[in-house]
Amino acid sequence: MRQPPDERVKRMLDFIGVKSLEELFREIPEQARLSRELDLPGPLLEWELLAHLRNMASSNVHSLEATHFLGAGCYDHHVFSATKSLIRRGEFFTAYTPYQPELSQGTLQAMFEFQSYVCRLAGMEVANASMYDGATALAEAILMAQRLRPGRTRVVISGALHPEYRAVVRTITHPLGLELLEVEPDSSWETHWERVQACINPQTCCLVLQNPNFFGTIEDMYQLQEAGEAIHRVEGLLILVVVETTSLGLLRPPGELGADIFVGEGQPLGLPMSFGGPHLGLLATKEAFLRQVPGRLVGLSHDSRGKRGYVLTLATREQHIRRERATSNICTNQALCALAVTIQLALLGPLGLKEVALRSSQAAFTAMEALAGLPGLAIPQRRIYNEFVVQTPVEPGLLNRELLNRGIMGGLDLGRFNPAWKGKWLLCCTEKSSREDISKLVSSLEELLA
Repeated sequence: MRQPPDERVKRMLDFIGVKSLEELFREIPEQARLSRELDLPGPLLEWELLAHLRNMASSNVHSLEATHFLGAGCYDHHVFSATKSLIRRGEFFTAYTPYQPELSQGTLQAMFEFQSYVCRLAGMEVANASMYDGATALAEAILMAQRLRPGRTRVVISGALHPEYRAVVRTITHPLGLELLEVEPDSSWETHWERVQACINPQTCCLVLQNPNFFGTIEDMYQLQEAGEAIHRVEGLLILVVVETTSLGLLRPPGELGADIFVGEGQPLGLPMSFGGPHLGLLATKEAFLRQVPGRLVGLSHDSRGKRGYVLTLATREQHIRRERATSNICTNQALCALAVTIQLALLGPLGLKEVALRSSQAAFTAMEALAGLPGLAIPQRRIYNEFVVQTPVEPGLLNRELLNRGIMGGLDLGRFNPAWKGKWLLCCTEKSSREDISKLVSSLEELLA
């Protein structure tokens, strides 16, 4: 191995007590070492480098411009150009945590407006100034429920909750010794209500449900409310998760369904897919539970002259108060992502959000009906929002690879989460899914399944 002609490298090697880079890396197995020089091209002039990078980037255009039928927690909704432009303003894009309210009134006001929008979406009384993402927000909500119901260790979780959310909850709550009971969904891809209610007992601190659920099914409202009543009878809390939050343009908000804590994912409300992140966690609850809300909360007040002002009313994280009193150890509030969602919702308004939800749902029903007519495919669901499960005789991963060659981003192979879901394919539509896009998917599948 050739050593760089740098005296600093020699000094570092001397400091750690080795004579050469070869000796430093001797612990690496021989078969794992590169025995030749890296095959890298020579240096380029700046304009040559830019041309080379543009050429490399062009190879990604095919997948970037593909028609999307993939959802499952990250959705291809339209983000307004105004939203993208405004969040890039310097006062927002480079701003950090508003510890000094006299210098951060704009940021604090935006976060206050964000909280107000979340409360309206959720039908709840208070919301925090955002969480890291939906999955970690759910884990924080469960910890919040345990603080509100001390001494209880059982958490009942619907198996129709997103599998990755369940995995995050298991990871974060494992050291606490909580008893997580995950009840697998029934054959129609809905929560198994009888088993869920059978798991609820006086040791249950909370029940976690998702609506629309991971499979796209809109859960039965009466069953959902009955389950909420069952957990309330033992004085436990109902946590209702909404991952595809555009659905709240059509569906009843969680607060009206009896939820004590709402958890949501903000990505569908104004953030691009961006290869899977960053996302934005939403959390709202009743005012009675305010002191146990994790993270930050921005409040509105008035000074001695009656002028309106915004402050961090609650900042219950480890950086702010003693560790044992902190209600959150997640060190971000995703302020820029929250601002994007705030701008997007302001531009949409209630009617605009309802229009997005209607168009997404109508596109999904159009696709579902068209695919149901193809031989070999089976679709068991009827009450959906914008996602649905397709049972296919061909391995979904193979279908996805073939579809991508035709400029179509296929659905999610559910078999990756559960062997019992092998051959099940989760497809998604949004307001961007045109009839032409759906026809292209149907005709492509018709050829592939022939």
